[in-house]
Amino acid sequence: MEQFLSTETLIIELLLVASLVAIAVRRLRIPYTVALVLVGLLLTSQSSVSFELTPDLILALFVPPLVFEAAFHLDLKELQRNLTLILFLAIFGVIMTTLIVGGLLSVTTTLSLTSALVFGSLIAATDPVAVVALFRLLGVPRRLSVLVEGESLLNDGTALVLFNLMLAIALTGQFNFVQSVGDFLRVSVGGIAVGLLMGWVTSRLISRIDDYLIEITLTTVLAYGSYLLAENFHFSGVLAVVAAGLIAGSLGPRGMSPSTRIVLFNFWEYVTFLVNSLVFLLIGLEVDIFALIGNWQTILMAIIIVLAARAVVVYSINWITALFSNPIPLRWQHIQTWGGLRGALSLALALSLPMTFGEDRYLLKTMAFGVALFTLLIQGTTMSTLVRKLGIITIDPAQVEYEERHARLAALRSAERHIENRFMEGLISKPVWEQIQPKLKEQTDLLADSLQELLQVEPSLEKGELDVSRREILSAQQSAYLNLRRDGVISEDVYNLLSVEIDAEMEQGGGPFWFVPPSSLPERLQEGLTGKAEVEEIKIDVGSKAADIQVKDIRWPDHFVIARLRRGTQVIIPRGDTYLRAEDLLTVVGEKEAIDQARVTIAGKAEPAAEDNTSTDIFE
Repeated sequence: MEQFLSTETLIIELLLVASLVAIAVRRLRIPYTVALVLVGLLLTSQSSVSFELTPDLILALFVPPLVFEAAFHLDLKELQRNLTLILFLAIFGVIMTTLIVGGLLSVTTTLSLTSALVFGSLIAATDPVAVVALFRLLGVPRRLSVLVEGESLLNDGTALVLFNLMLAIALTGQFNFVQSVGDFLRVSVGGIAVGLLMGWVTSRLISRIDDYLIEITLTTVLAYGSYLLAENFHFSGVLAVVAAGLIAGSLGPRGMSPSTRIVLFNFWEYVTFLVNSLVFLLIGLEVDIFALIGNWQTILMAIIIVLAARAVVVYSINWITALFSNPIPLRWQHIQTWGGLRGALSLALALSLPMTFGEDRYLLKTMAFGVALFTLLIQGTTMSTLVRKLGIITIDPAQVEYEERHARLAALRSAERHIENRFMEGLISKPVWEQIQPKLKEQTDLLADSLQELLQVEPSLEKGELDVSRREILSAQQSAYLNLRRDGVISEDVYNLLSVEIDAEMEQGGGPFWFVPPSSLPERLQEGLTGKAEVEEIKIDVGSKAADIQVKDIRWPDHFVIARLRRGTQVIIPRGDTYLRAEDLLTVVGEKEAIDQARVTIAGKAEPAAEDNTSTDIFE
């Protein structure tokens, strides 16, 4: 019991550390995984934290969800378009890396040829988690991201199979080329077949179920089940998970509702964050700094040889495949070369070396940690600079200008609202307000005009702004429906109906129905609201008590929500501190009685008489 509590406490501590690191890297601007390794190194040198990073823990617990999530989200069409290059890199690239690294290490170090080949096979798999995350952040071309991620997915399985073959040769001293090729094909094809079958069966089940909890559970079973089943038949579990993830990611979402799809994607995003956090933090904790220092010459030689092998593989295979497929730019090849980071799988294989391997076992493990640490800390942190130096990302000057003007306008309007609120609350005198307000308005109008001119010159910017606005409006509507369900205004069935409508509109880029009268809403949505809840529009007339009052200061009836506010050509999602103005048009959702009560309240005329402290007015 005490051991269980000790492990449980350690896991909670690691998760807390990972969360703090995730918060810190937002300011430090370094890859999250790199920061985790650095913190792990710091912890292992400053504390007595002890945790055994075993190969079973990495391969059976950590690898399946990471591989499945990456395969599930991989663009299958883009993968198919670049399959030739990816397969060459994942198969022939791994074999070439093993031979180059093994051959050169056997000449330049004290390692035997068989031991050097074992190291070459375990270090051949790339693990560009930090690079892929950076790609998404920087917005590199989609094809380049798929090339790097696709190669990593497929070469994991290839390297694992090749490692087992090289290990068997090193332990037995026997090599049969025909048998080795046969074993390689059997393990690889068998794993892929298991993954394809399980992925297809699971996708069929998901298409017949409309319950996100069950569907999430099925994908979890698929991720781990495909790995375990393939390993049970002595096939490649990693390749099984890759195949299962690709099929589930391609066929599974078709049978899911939009809401389920969003929940499922968020779930796997969280799982990946959790597993990556633990893996890279544990890598830092597992590193023996004194062992690295003691073998620095061998590790340095291994780093140089691994980098050289990666360069030979990338440039030669790209040159060959360019003869019969769509070539990629040389700049991209530089990124592929420098982006060949090593990580969890290489360390798992190094840790799995049996005691019977001999005295080289400890050295290979130390070399693997040294190479992985270099690729993470040096290559991982310099990738962003390299991407920018090579011009992989082209910054649109119009977009930069738009963002600058938009930010200035937003800041001015925020300042204008703040000062106006202070004036309305009596904290700024009228003479001061009359001096400040015209200047602020003049600056705001000038910026708004300049922004409008830019949008007219660059229609693509206007489209992007419209898309963002539509998503925000839909999110606000979704929140309003959730409040109505929580208050009991609409039933669970009606809420689900409305949520599906919103989710579908989000996926389709938004529809036009926010900008039309409620009577023009989709028929299904109108039917869903027929009953306890209705949608109506209420106008705030000149002289109304509601004019120049904050939304939060009005005692609105229960079971009533303001979905949006239209002010001239502006569409505003009101918050508690939003001031209502004369001529505003409110789109409201609620019970008929509640809407009527709100209409009476808003229609009330402001009286010039002094306030009555004993009043029970709704604006108190």
